[in-house]
Amino acid sequence: MNRSLIFDSPFLLGFEHTRSLIERAAKAAAESYPPYNVEDRGEGALRITLAVAGFSPDQLSVTVEDRQLVVAGKREGQATGKSEDAYLHRGIAARGFVRSFVLADGMVVDGATLEHGLLHIDLARPEPEKRVHSIPIRTAG
Repeated sequence: MNRSLIFDSPFLLGFEHTRSLIERAAKAAAESYPPYNVEDRGEGALRITLAVAGFSPDQLSVTVEDRQLVVAGKREGQATGKSEDAYLHRGIAARGFVRSFVLADGMVVDGATLEHGLLHIDLARPEPEKRVHSIPIRTAG
């Protein structure tokens, strides 16, 4: 069953953006490197932790664009594919990556910290102010 059929209902108007968010989330879920954890820190706060052993802060970037958190890592000399070291076994991944997460409305990135090969990205969702809107009713005629 195609997921987008749900949003083709005539009762769901203006949900095109939601459809694109679901498609972006499905694409992001297909990525498998680097491994990561998502931790609930309470009161709307989350922490995403990515295993980025061997990357330095200048090789990593964390950006937010259009409610999408993008974490990228680029190794030096990656474009040439050459390595000056001779490995007998290479079990630690040495490739660059791009990992993305779709953020809900109101989610903000509080900061990012690289510690012992783990990149911690802290997110928060400030409590939105509650509003009630009264809609005036007009009469035709």
